[in-house]
This record gives sequence, C-alpha cells and structure tokens, in this order.
Amino acid sequence: MTSSTTILPDYQQVVRLPRELGPLTVPESFRDENDHMNIKHYFDLCVEAAGKVFERVGITDEYRASRGVGFFTAEHHIRYHAETRIGEQISVYVRGVDRSDKVVHVVAMLVNDTTQRLSCTLEVTAIHVDLRTRSVTPFAADTAAAIDHEFALSDADWPVPICGAMGIRR
Repeated sequence: MTSSTTILPDYQQVVRLPRELGPLTVPESFRDENDHMNIKHYFDLCVEAAGKVFERVGITDEYRASRGVGFFTAEHHIRYHAETRIGEQISVYVRGVDRSDKVVHVVAMLVNDTTQRLSCTLEVTAIHVDLRTRSVTPFAADTAAAIDHEFALSDADWPVPICGAMGIRR
C-alpha cells in the first residue's frame, strides 16, 4: 500500500509523541463491507486529533470571534498503511511539518495499538484566513509562537511521513 520510497516511522517512534486521541476501541459502528474500519473514520479521527492541536495553539471559537480569523484546509492527503479491525485499540498522534507566516503543514498518524502498526497518515496544509474578507492573512506573533511551541513538542529524530506532493509553497 505504501510506496517503497516512503520512510515510515515504526509504532514505537510514533507513540513517543504526545497522544492527541485515544486509546479508543474501534466500535462495531465503524465496520464497513470489507470487515474492517471504514475509511471515513480514519479521516474523522485524524481531523479530530489535529483539531486538538489547533485548539491548544489558540485557534478556538473565541479566537475566530474576537480576531475574525481562522484556518481553512487548503489540501490534504490520506494514506492507509495497515488494516484496522473492529475491536482493536487505536490512538492518534500529530506531528508538525512546517509553517510559513500564513500556512501550517501537519501530519496526523493513526496507530493500531493492538497490532503495533502505523495504520494511516493524514497530511494537511491549513491556511490562516481573515473570515471577513475570506483572504489569506499572516499569523499574529502570539499565534506564530504558539504554533512553533506545538511543533517543538512533536519534534523527533525521524523523518515525517509526507507524500511529497504537497506542502507550503513559498
């Protein structure tokens, strides 16, 4: 399922990062016609975990209301690396990749704690947008510092598993 040129972290590397979601038991309601977790749940769980990071950075309803700015997803790429079955335990971790003055690039990694494998990666670029004009706008200094702080918490000595087809364009 994964390109031979992609370097994936192993389970032990990923679980050293701060856990954003889980551990959760995959419920029966996540089952699809192939008798494993449906693809929409990988996406939803990864987005929920990334949302927790953005909330810690301060991108909240209060931030949007008081500053009139927020994030729009510009691009995302999801890859499936290993099957996840009903009843297995899963967790999600998020690692910062890069940021510019207006864009963040992160990867959410869903791991199967039962099989100790990386199951899925969701790579996202999100742009900072003025919600009144709907145009891209730079981060305020405090927001940029909070993003840098979060990225430092998820820094590791292994390559971030990115697709190579997306990222921050400078």
